[in-house]
Amino acid sequence: MAESRPAPDATDVPAPEPRPAPGSTPGPGPVADLASPAPVASHASSHVASGPASSAVPPPTSPARSFDPWSPDFVADPYPVYAELRERGRLHYFEPSRQWLVPHHADVSALLRDRRLGRTYLHRFTHEEFGRAPTPEAHEPFHILNGNGLLDLEAPDHTRIRRLVSKAFTPRTVEALAPTVRRLAAELVGQLCAAGGGDLLAEVAEPLPVAVIAEMLGVPESDRALLRPWSADMCAMYELNPSEEVARQAVRSSLEFTAYLRELIAARRAAPGADLLTALIAAQDAGDRLSEQETISTCALLLNAGHEATVNTTVNGWWTLFRHPEQLAALRAGEASLSTAVEELLRFDTPLQMFERWVLDDIEIDGTVVPRGSELALLFGSANRDPARFDRPDTVDLTRADNPHVTFGAGIHYCLGAPLGRLELTASFGELLRRAPTLRLVAEPEWKPGYVIRGVRELLVEL
Repeated sequence: MAESRPAPDATDVPAPEPRPAPGSTPGPGPVADLASPAPVASHASSHVASGPASSAVPPPTSPARSFDPWSPDFVADPYPVYAELRERGRLHYFEPSRQWLVPHHADVSALLRDRRLGRTYLHRFTHEEFGRAPTPEAHEPFHILNGNGLLDLEAPDHTRIRRLVSKAFTPRTVEALAPTVRRLAAELVGQLCAAGGGDLLAEVAEPLPVAVIAEMLGVPESDRALLRPWSADMCAMYELNPSEEVARQAVRSSLEFTAYLRELIAARRAAPGADLLTALIAAQDAGDRLSEQETISTCALLLNAGHEATVNTTVNGWWTLFRHPEQLAALRAGEASLSTAVEELLRFDTPLQMFERWVLDDIEIDGTVVPRGSELALLFGSANRDPARFDRPDTVDLTRADNPHVTFGAGIHYCLGAPLGRLELTASFGELLRRAPTLRLVAEPEWKPGYVIRGVRELLVEL
């Protein structure tokens, strides 16, 4: 759960102390970093970036080394660009998406907890009051499904729903799942080993968390093949500037997933089971319940957020290990604990690179007032490589003990499924280390085009 802390004042956002690279000269305060022109960005809450409600003039542009989330080269390795952003300052205005980029760990960590920011603004403002265009009507099915989940809600709805969901998603629930997770990991790794190798993404990384969420929700095994395509279509809307075709696919999958869950909820009401969906239906607090739409949206969030990070951490993590054979050898020899290694892999190549927040009240960062109606892009991948917080941040150290990465977020939106994600990762990595000690890479992977949720298309391995 999130830590309970008072919201900081504008002056309370701490100034990080970056260590400039030898021979480099840090740039001046906020600068505008330009990339190739692109349409106005839109994240999953999909409000067209039509400008902040209160006026502010962005600082002069400066053509820094390209922050270009649409570039395959950047997606393949964004970390040198992040280093330049950190050296240049704490805040950077990115015109193509009209977002303020925040690259430092101290700022990202503080802003995740700052109540002047929000994942939505509709609990306080209309679209017009906030200076944003409303969601296109044709996209509404996706936004109804997405907008009623914990990730895109703020208090008081977020407080109520998280309290209710937490009762059905306790540490004891996760602990009880451990034998199931280990059994599923053993089955999947066993099949990969029997085949002499294959695509680690398709054969282990993807099916494990989907199967676990399906078990939790009580989705029949015959229906589980439906879940991953639905999730992939919906998660594509979290990328910057999703196309109209991406939006159409997300709407179609949202409608299909919603209809499927309505039928499953009706079945559970008629015949309750020993699963999380039944517990969500029954979750009650002081006479308050989850509505059917909130239950459906919570299930969608558990599917989407409950497996995307695990999938990409698994394949990105193995890609990291293959590129650092001395670390892989140490892990195989038992010189690093598996749990510590997983935390380092979560930090070193972060599966979720960017997390966005709307500015609900003017906020000052490094002398720049970011006005209400603006959007901050918190760069998790950059924060996790910040030399002001991590010793030798660009070095993989599977024994790293001091590792306060922000991969699972912080504040009220700290990932509810973090314990389950860690359980799945330790189970799959542990099983592969034990049963495939000669596992090796067949070919360098190609990265998928997505930047926000970043991963490879496949990871071909052999024994």
